[in-house]
Amino acid sequence: MQSDPVRLLICRHAKSSWQDASLNDFDRPLSKRGERDAPEMGRRLARQGLKPDLIMTSPAARARATALLYAGQLGILPAQVQCNQAQYGASVPGLIALLRLVDPQVGSLMLVGHNPETTGLANVLGGLRIDNIPTSGIVALAFPGRTWATLAANTGTLLFFDYPKSQDY
Repeated sequence: MQSDPVRLLICRHAKSSWQDASLNDFDRPLSKRGERDAPEMGRRLARQGLKPDLIMTSPAARARATALLYAGQLGILPAQVQCNQAQYGASVPGLIALLRLVDPQVGSLMLVGHNPETTGLANVLGGLRIDNIPTSGIVALAFPGRTWATLAANTGTLLFFDYPKSQDY
């Protein structure tokens, strides 16, 4: 077993736009607020020195855009941002199964996705009672003595829960 805990940043995509009613859910872009909030959350992570080894994102337009905005603020190359079809519409058990397949060399991972799954995942893995992760919100969990392959319910330790309206910027 690895000595350092694996760290998981569970992120809900930034606020999406509903301006074009002809777009399907998958293709909805970020709203102006989303384009403002995601970089701010990336800057907050950078100030804390949190730079994930890998970002895995749903391929939906709003999630991909959010992941790339975080990456830009954290100095992460686009090659370290991996679109994963299985994340779009995945259940919490499906997301846990996906996380268990992460390369053991990845010590910290950012997962960018959708609600209600992001909130459910944080609650299940961390034994938390968060009602709702707001758009651009991030829950950070550490899993002492665990590897990705051994992730299980109630084994994560909450490092922080942050979202744009938690602070004025």
